[in-house]
This record gives sequence, structure tokens and C-alpha cells, in this order.
Amino acid sequence: MKILKHIIILLILPIFLQAQNTVVDIIVNSADHNTLETAVIEAGLAGTLSGDGPFTVFAPTDAAFDALPAGTVDALLMDPMGDLTDILLYHVLGADVRSSDLVDGQMATTINGKDVTVIINNNGVFINNAQVTVVDLVADNGVVHVIDAVLIPPTTTVVDVIVNSPDHNTLEAAVLAAELAGTLSGDGPFTVFAPTDAAFDALPEGTLDALLMDPMGDLTDILLYHVLAGDVRSSDLTDGQMATTINGKDVTVTINNNGVFINDAQVTVADIVTDNGVVHVIDAVLLPPRITVVDIIVNSPDHNTLEAAVLAAELAGTLSGDGPFTVFAPTDAAFNALPEGTLDALLMDPMGDLTDILLYHVLGADVRSSDLTDGQMATTLNGKDITVTIDNNGVFINDAQVTVADIVTDNGVVHVIDAVLIPIVSSTQEITDFASFNMYPNPATDFVNVELVSNDNVQGIIRIIDMNGKLIKTFNGVQDTNNLNVSEINMGVYILEYLGDNMRYYKKLIIE
Repeated sequence: MKILKHIIILLILPIFLQAQNTVVDIIVNSADHNTLETAVIEAGLAGTLSGDGPFTVFAPTDAAFDALPAGTVDALLMDPMGDLTDILLYHVLGADVRSSDLVDGQMATTINGKDVTVIINNNGVFINNAQVTVVDLVADNGVVHVIDAVLIPPTTTVVDVIVNSPDHNTLEAAVLAAELAGTLSGDGPFTVFAPTDAAFDALPEGTLDALLMDPMGDLTDILLYHVLAGDVRSSDLTDGQMATTINGKDVTVTINNNGVFINDAQVTVADIVTDNGVVHVIDAVLLPPRITVVDIIVNSPDHNTLEAAVLAAELAGTLSGDGPFTVFAPTDAAFNALPEGTLDALLMDPMGDLTDILLYHVLGADVRSSDLTDGQMATTLNGKDITVTIDNNGVFINDAQVTVADIVTDNGVVHVIDAVLIPIVSSTQEITDFASFNMYPNPATDFVNVELVSNDNVQGIIRIIDMNGKLIKTFNGVQDTNNLNVSEINMGVYILEYLGDNMRYYKKLIIE
């Protein structure tokens, strides 16, 4: 008897299994849902939606798909695992929701993670803007409601996350002021490290107000230092990793027992995923490191000699200032090409000819390659002009070719050149008459003595110029000793220039 029972069960079980009715079966057996059936199969969702569920499917008719712009369905079917899957899952709830469960204004989260809104009025029941035309087609693993339009999931951007967050009002205001909302609402992908209002409040007093006064300057620079051009999830981060932000500077990832840090800011909420990237909340504002023309020289493997010369002449501090500066940077090979012993001799007198030569490589302005024109002349910080030549062979500063252009920094720009620029001497008298040129004390405080030793009785002008080329003070110069009052001049590094008949000479002056 038991054996007969088992045989009967084995014979009947397949009939029960075949008789199971899923939400997929309802779609497949419907004469009005051929496109939906094709889409579900192409997206590989038939198996999923035939599972235990429960599921609620809002099923657009063939007419609903036909109403989409021409070519839309074909394009979706060409990428079934991408946008098609995203759209289909926006029609499915992970629960059995009957028509009697729907209320006006209700929001329900779909399997793709985004909400649909229920509207019930005198015209009927709507899911977003699609009207429900048939309700409660009950299956063994859920229910199907027929709708007359395809539901398109709303696009959520990293900007939407910021705007809708109660903790990011300051960041929202900053993004709007810097006019970056449009950019960050684009296709992306973007990764945004989003400082909270508390993070902005922790900045020194007045900092935020100052930034908002110049939204296209430092504010934009700081905001872009919080953005990566890519979708970087927390699982992609590794300890010691460096990532280049949209402002061109790197942030460093640190992962330890205390958590995940971007520079010194801790990630407090990770992986807020959007359609154009991801947002990670951080507890401090990231301030981009300041990169100067000196940093470019110091960090270049091809400019060790120039680095040593700048340090010896004590110009590193000056060229790390606000600027702007344009530096024509000779390579090590360029210095090696000088006559034997020249470099050693220059380094033996760093405050004299070396300073004179180095300042002949610097302009007191930010001059990009696009600003250069053939035949152009520009006055360097040592007061003498360089000449730009542009021909079929390239761009030349005097006789030195520009090999790398437009290395942009926060205080100017560096152009690499293949030869050392030697200041042009206006006359032989400039060398002979001032072979002995004394200035003391240097550094000076209140007064500086200048001795002009010449073969002739020379009258001229002595000028003090700052490192941006700005004239600070003028004196009448005579032969022998000139006692110059510099007490009213601010502390810093200056150039002392002597102008005589067909003569010009320079020395570096430090005022303490």
C-alpha cells in the first residue's frame, strides 16, 4: 500500500509542478505583453521572476512600449543587461501588493532601488504617470497589474544626493555658487567626497565667507579636489592608494583600525550610489596642497642642477611666493653643455652672477605657451629682455628650445628648455667698469652701502625692484660710496639695479 502511495505521488507531482502559475507565466500567456516577454527573457530575468517571490509586477502592454520614442526598444534590447534590466526592475516590487493595498501618495521601493509613487484620483489608479488598466492578476508567487505606459526610473546624480541631504547645506551652496551643479549632474561617472556642514564649520573663521566671495577661484579649486573622475566604491580603496582629483592634485587613502581616511578626513558614510557615480561622506574639508614652480623643479629628475642653483642663490623662498612667475627651466643636460668650469664658478658666487643668470630665466607673470608670439620680447626679473622665436622647428627663448610647455602650478607656470639662458651684456663697459661692485651690509636693515668702482666719473640711477619686477625705490647713484636708506622697505628679497650711461648691473639685496 505504501509503495502504491509513493507511485501515485510521483505520478501526480509533475502535474502539480507544471500547474504552478508565476508572474512570468501571466506575462508569457498574455496576448498584450509580447514585448515585455521578450525583454524579460533577453534580460535574463525570467528565472528570477519565476522564483519564490513574492513579486508585484507592473506590466506595460505592447502599446505602452510602442509609445516610446522610435528606436528606444531596439536600443534597450541591444544592451539587455544594462538599461533594459534597470528599467524592468523598476516595474517590480519585492512584495505581494494587491490593488486594495494601494493608497494615494504611497511610495514603494522597486527592486532597482528607486521609488514609484501611487496616485489615486477620480481618473483611476496611477503608478507614476502610468494608469493601471487591469488589477490583481494573481500568481503563485505574487501579482501582476497591467499599466498603459513604461515606467522610466528617475536619474539620481551625485548632486541630488548633496541637495537632498540635511547635512550638506553648505556643500550644496558652494556647488551652486561655483556653478558646478551642471557638471556634476552629467554622465560622469564621479566619486564625490562630501564634507558635512560640521566639516565646513570647523574651518578657520572667515574662510568660508572668503571662498564664497571668489566662487570661480579657490572655491572651485577646493570643490574639484573632492571629486574623482570615476566610480570608486569603498571596496576599491586600498591603504596608501593615491587618486588624482579633477583639479589635478592627488588625495591619499589611509585605511587603519580607526577607519578609512581621505587625506586626514574620515569617511563616515560610504557608497551612496547614484546613476552617475557614488558619494562618500567625510568629516573634514579637503584642502588641496599648494604646488609652486619650485616644487616642479625640485620634483623633476631632469632639473637637479637647477634645483641646486636655486637653493644656493636663496631664491627658493621667493619663487615659492604668490607670484605669478613663469620659469624657463634648463635641464641638467643644458647646464652640462656650458663650458667646463662655468657651473662651479657660478656656484662659488651664488649671490652674484648665478642669481643674475637665474633671474634671467624668470618672468614676473603667468605666461602660457598660447600667449607666446614670434618676435615677442619679455622683460625678465633681472631686468633684461628675452626674445621669443616661433618657427617650423618649434618655440625658442633666445636660442633655447622649449621642450615641455605649460607645467601649471598655483603660482605660475614652468616651461622646460634645452639650454641655459645667458643675460645679454649691453656693452663691454658693463663688465669692465663694474668688475668690482660692492654692496654691504647684505642682508640690510636701515641702510645699505653701494660702492660703484669705475674707470670714469660715473653718474647714474640706482633702483630697488621686487621679485615681481615692481619698482620699489629710486636713488641717484654716483661713483664711490652711496649710502641708501632702505628702512621704509618691507622685509624680503629684492634686486638692486644700477643704470648708467650704456651700463646696467644687478645684485640681490636682502632686507631684514
